[in-house]
Amino acid sequence: MLRGAHIVLVEDDEIMGASLLQRMQLEGAEVVWYKQAQRALGAIRTPRGPIDAVICDIRLPDGTGEELYNTLCMTTSPPPFLFITGHGGIDQAVRLIKAGAADYVTKPFEIAVFLERLAMLLSQKPKGGMPPLLGVSKAAQRVDELALKAAETDRPVLIVGGPGTGKELVARRIHQASDRQAAPFVAVNLARESDPENVLFGKGGAWENVGEGVLFLNALSRLPEATQLALLDAMQAGFGGRIIGACGQEMTGVIANNDARADFFYRLNMMEILVPPLGQRPEDAVWLMQQLFPPMNADRKWPLNGISSLCIEAVRTYDWPGGGRELRARLQRGIENAGGDLLQPLDVFPETLIQSGKGQSLAEARDAAEKARIIDALSQTDGKISKAARILKVSRTTLWDKMQKLEIEGKPRQ
Repeated sequence: MLRGAHIVLVEDDEIMGASLLQRMQLEGAEVVWYKQAQRALGAIRTPRGPIDAVICDIRLPDGTGEELYNTLCMTTSPPPFLFITGHGGIDQAVRLIKAGAADYVTKPFEIAVFLERLAMLLSQKPKGGMPPLLGVSKAAQRVDELALKAAETDRPVLIVGGPGTGKELVARRIHQASDRQAAPFVAVNLARESDPENVLFGKGGAWENVGEGVLFLNALSRLPEATQLALLDAMQAGFGGRIIGACGQEMTGVIANNDARADFFYRLNMMEILVPPLGQRPEDAVWLMQQLFPPMNADRKWPLNGISSLCIEAVRTYDWPGGGRELRARLQRGIENAGGDLLQPLDVFPETLIQSGKGQSLAEARDAAEKARIIDALSQTDGKISKAARILKVSRTTLWDKMQKLEIEGKPRQ
């Protein structure tokens, strides 16, 4: 899992440090272990070789992991940091995420969860100086390779993919990696424009503003035939910029019996990049969730400790018909509404409770939701009611009363 990775471990606890060192070495990583912040500072600032990641405890005998990271940021761009913290250090970890740290894990943690987070962090190592675009799967890497290849030419490009697959991200990657990167990138979403021709060719429109940059036309199937012809004429009259188009698979049917549309379509389809649906790339769905979670969680009044393994598996197996936009919306709602310390499947997919409770009255559905949340909190605290009450932000007495009402087994005094 970690073969060939060069990792710095900063941890003063002998048992924790030895355990992490041994496991990372078993996974194939080369690990250097420091027990003090000052010694780690010099080693990270002037390393003997490239460092792929730093695993750092927040509390150290001669300072904090936060001070170490901030000091490095003053003089260099530090390697990706994965912080280890106890419950009392979550506020610090959140500040570090906002400052640019990669991720954090909360003690106690399962070694499998730690290794998965570390492997995900390592998989984000930039290729060709640029971070992953759509994910870490082979399919996502192939899209990125094609985008970089397209950046080497000036030919029109057609990006084909369903909703929420990141077609504009691909277009921007082509622009950023090309010789035109200093020129404008002008995006027009034709699905949102009532008068596409005016948006394109009107005074102050896209055609006037793009110059030698990139004109990105999304939802090509929505472009009226007359505007297509006008666009073809404008291109043939001498266009100094570059056009990148995007559409879904429906474009094939649109042009089947229309010669004018076919001419326009194939004029733009000099190079095609197909973006597979997110549902066919489960590892990318998990990757995207783990990218979005830290900044979203940092904005929460009481940040969560992380994402449960059950939630990760639920995201991995979901079909994601709405692509990345759906994942972002579900994750945002789930983080805002979560009642426990960890993000759970029910937070991200609340309809599973509704589906399981068809035919229930509103009161019955509410009781079922409360029961599920209480059981989840009790499972996190090994049945300790006082700790579960703190998770649920209610008094121990209120929780005990609800447990009696909902017939949840438990001991009244803890």
